[in-house]
Amino acid sequence: MSVDQTSWEAAVRHLYEDAYPYDATGPRRHENWVLDVLALMARAVPDPRGWAGLDEAARAPEREEFPAYPFAVHPPEYVARRLKEIDRKSAENLLLALTDDRCTLSSLRRFTESEEELRNMARTILARYGDDATFHTNVGRGDTPGALDFTAEGFAYSPLSVHSEDCGLVVVSDTEVGVFWNFSDY
Repeated sequence: MSVDQTSWEAAVRHLYEDAYPYDATGPRRHENWVLDVLALMARAVPDPRGWAGLDEAARAPEREEFPAYPFAVHPPEYVARRLKEIDRKSAENLLLALTDDRCTLSSLRRFTESEEELRNMARTILARYGDDATFHTNVGRGDTPGALDFTAEGFAYSPLSVHSEDCGLVVVSDTEVGVFWNFSDY
């Protein structure tokens, strides 16, 4: 599945416009892609294709002193230990769960589109990175390594921000790194 800028941006905007998102893509310049993720979290690199993501905190006053806000500044090793690889189906589900707080698929009820239409939007987002992309998250759901079980009760996550809850997906291709994150404070 190939994807164009208009379709990709529309899918990102529609799925995350009511969340507190940071959704961006940057170039992959390092074998250790965590370095590219950190550059993206610090907003130090532009989207290599010039496509628009979403950055709810872009105008937050905290960014003047801390450019990575709401992400906390951590060394690469810290971040790498908190990101676990997951399969593509789990990444698709996670993109849908990131549309609201608590990282569940129950948030899909607020959309007027069918679940299949929303899944197609998630697939459109992932298509940008190609069939060989890998997927990584700070979220744990269920007991199956490499997969997220959204039918399991509760979830765990390894925080990477200053907020009380942050859940995200990192997508890694040979040429790009995508970060899709949602933040909450309770």
